Amino acid sequence: MRIPAILFAAILAAPAFADEILAANRITAVTLYPQGAMITRAVTFDAGIGAHELLLTDMPSETYAEAIRLLGEDGVKTGAVWLRNDRLFARPVVLSSAQQTAQAAIKAAQAQIDAASDALALVQANIEAAEAEIAFLAGGKPDGTNLTPEALKALSAAVASGVAQARARAIAAGAAARPLQAALDDTILARDLAQQAFAALPAPDADYVALSIAVDVAAPGLHAITMTQFVDNAGWAPVYDLTLRRAAPASLILARGAIVSQFTGEDWVGVALTLSTARPSGRTDATVLYPDYREIYDPEAEMALISKSASDGAMAEPVMVTEAAPVALPDMQGDVLVYTYPGEATIATGVENLRLPLDEISFVPKVQARAVPRADLTAFVSAEFTNTSDEVLLPGQMYMYRDTNLIGVGQLPLLAAGDDLTLGFGAIDGLVLERQMPLVSEGDRGLLSTETEQVQSATLTVKNLTDEAWPVRLIDSVPYSEQDDLEVTYTAAPTPTFTDLDGQRGILAWEFDLAPGAETSVQIDHVLRWPSGMALR
Repeated sequence: MRIPAILFAAILAAPAFADEILAANRITAVTLYPQGAMITRAVTFDAGIGAHELLLTDMPSETYAEAIRLLGEDGVKTGAVWLRNDRLFARPVVLSSAQQTAQAAIKAAQAQIDAASDALALVQANIEAAEAEIAFLAGGKPDGTNLTPEALKALSAAVASGVAQARARAIAAGAAARPLQAALDDTILARDLAQQAFAALPAPDADYVALSIAVDVAAPGLHAITMTQFVDNAGWAPVYDLTLRRAAPASLILARGAIVSQFTGEDWVGVALTLSTARPSGRTDATVLYPDYREIYDPEAEMALISKSASDGAMAEPVMVTEAAPVALPDMQGDVLVYTYPGEATIATGVENLRLPLDEISFVPKVQARAVPRADLTAFVSAEFTNTSDEVLLPGQMYMYRDTNLIGVGQLPLLAAGDDLTLGFGAIDGLVLERQMPLVSEGDRGLLSTETEQVQSATLTVKNLTDEAWPVRLIDSVPYSEQDDLEVTYTAAPTPTFTDLDGQRGILAWEFDLAPGAETSVQIDHVLRWPSGMALR
C-alpha cells in the first residue's frame, strides 16, 4: 500500500516511535567567511529499512537546529531535527593516534619518575640510617668507673671509628642521591612536557549537546548524510609579506596568507578549507533613504507667534524638521572571491590569529630612489608595479621586506587586476638631500604701485654616498593659480621630466641615474605677480 506524503511527513516528525541509532559524524570541509563559517559534516550510520532516529552525541554546545541543513544520499530521506538533553547514549571517548602516542609518552615518563623516586628513597633511607647510627654512637655516655683506662680508651676508639664509618656511608649516599635527584627532575620535566603536548592536540569539547535526526531508509546497510551548519564565531582576514629584491632583474614577491580564528567549541581536524569573501553575517540590502522634507518660513512672523503664545501662557508648537538618514558605504564592492587552501587544514578551537600560508605572486617592479628635499633629508626606496595577476588583491595587513630586512608594516589597499600601485620600502641613508633658498624677495607694495610680486629661488641637491648607482626621481613643487589676476611663472634647470605629476598641478619631477659618489643639483625659480590692492595667500 502506498503511504500518503502527508502521513510520511508525520512519521518523520514523530521520532518517539522509531528506534535510536548512534551515528558518527566528522567535519570534512569548512568555508570561512570574514565573519562566520559554513561547516560540512559527513554523518554515517548503519540501519535497516524504515524510520529511525539518529543520535549525534558530540555536537558543540553552541549548536542551533535552525542553522542546520541536511542532504541524504539516494534512498535516505531526512525529516525533523532537534536538540536532545535526555535519554542520551554514553559518549564514547576515542583518542586519535597522535593522542595515543602522547598519552603513551606521559605513561612512560611517569614510570621513569616512579623508578627514580624509588631509587632516591632507598638512598635517602641509607642516609637516615647512617645519621641515626652517628646519633646513637655520639649520644651514648658509658660509665667509665668500672673500666680500666685501657678499656675506656679502646671503647672511645671504637665509637670514633663507628662514627667515622657511618659518616662516610652518609656522605657516599648523599653523593649518590644528587644524580638520582637530577634524573628525577628530568623525568618530571619530560612528563610535564608530554602532558602539555597532549593538551595541545585536538580533542573533543567537554561541553556538548546531542542532536537527533529523523530518517527513513529504503534499503539496509551503511548510509551517509551530508550536514551543513553555519556558525558565527569564526572568521579570516588576508595578510601579506611583500619582499622587494633589487638585484637585477628586480622582483617584488607577494606571499599571501590568511589569519584565521575560530571559537566554535570543536576542533577542525584534516578538513578541506575554503576562504570566501562573502559576508553572510553582514548586510544584504542597501540603505533605505527617507524623503527629505524642507520648508521656508517668515522668522519675524514666527517670533511674533511665539511672543503671543508666551503672553497667553501657552507653549508654541515645535517645528518638526525631518533629516535624511545617513548613507553607509559598503565595505567592499565586486564579486565574491574564493580561495581554496592547498591540502588539509587542522585548526583547534580557541585559536586566534593563526596564520595559514596560501601562495606567492611575483611582480616586476620599477624601483627608484624617491627624493623629496622639501620635506626629507634622505631618499626612500620606491617600487611601482602593476597587478598582473588575474584576480583582485584584497585589502589587508602587509609586512614589507627589502631583501631580507623587515622595513615596515602597513595596509595593502584593494588592488584590482591591472591596477597600478606604488609602495615605499624604507629610507636610503646614503642618498642625502638638501634644499637651499638663496633668494627670497618681495616687490614694492607702495600705494603708487600698480602691481606686487614675489620671487623665490631654490636649489635642490642629491648626493649619493653609497657604493651603488641609484635611479632617482627628484620631486618638488611650484605654486599654481586658477585666478587670471594672479600670474605664476617659473623656470627650472634642467627641464623637468614630468610636470603636473600624476595629475597634480605644480608638482615637478626629474628622473636620472646617480652614480656612486656623484651629486646632482636642480635650480627652480618662480615669480608670482598680482594687482595692487590685492593680498597673496
